[in-house]
Amino acid sequence: MEQNQYSDTRIHEDRGIVLDFLPNGYPFDSRPSHMKTPIVQALGKEHFVLLELVPKKDISLQPLDEVYIGEGKRDHIHHINGKLPHSKLTPTAKAELEYSVKEIIKQNEARFVDFFNKAQPLSTRMHSIELIPGVGKKRMWEILDERKVKPFETFEELKKRIKLIPDPGNAIAKRILMELSGTEKHRLFVG
Repeated sequence: MEQNQYSDTRIHEDRGIVLDFLPNGYPFDSRPSHMKTPIVQALGKEHFVLLELVPKKDISLQPLDEVYIGEGKRDHIHHINGKLPHSKLTPTAKAELEYSVKEIIKQNEARFVDFFNKAQPLSTRMHSIELIPGVGKKRMWEILDERKVKPFETFEELKKRIKLIPDPGNAIAKRILMELSGTEKHRLFVG
């Protein structure tokens, strides 16, 4: 079997956060109820990919439950239907999305602090740090100068060393939500 040229760049999520569980499928699905499939709308924990999942038979899930969606045996999920466009999220999923993103950032603070330590320019005129809401050119230069002195270790340290920077965790969450909406040209965090 020939390997797809893009197969090495495909993004795989191993764990997901349930944003909404629709035991009777989508309400707009006009098929008879016995033909509808239960649906889980979820957010991948690593690459923030919105996914449509099908749970195993007789499984019930709640928003914010964490489910294994990687290779091998899965306890709750039968299969992954695919990526889910932001526009198809239910109102419940949209309500849980921001909280879920903030929780992932909080649980993985070092990973996101590292973004400020290692972020690179996107072009000769724009740096990826500038794409973080509330961080303009002036703050970007302060961050670049300060990280040369000593890498940042926490969001709190970043706030102390960079004057007037917005809350870094919330700023990254805003950026991720902007990327998930599909309106952003550059993606820093969403796969």
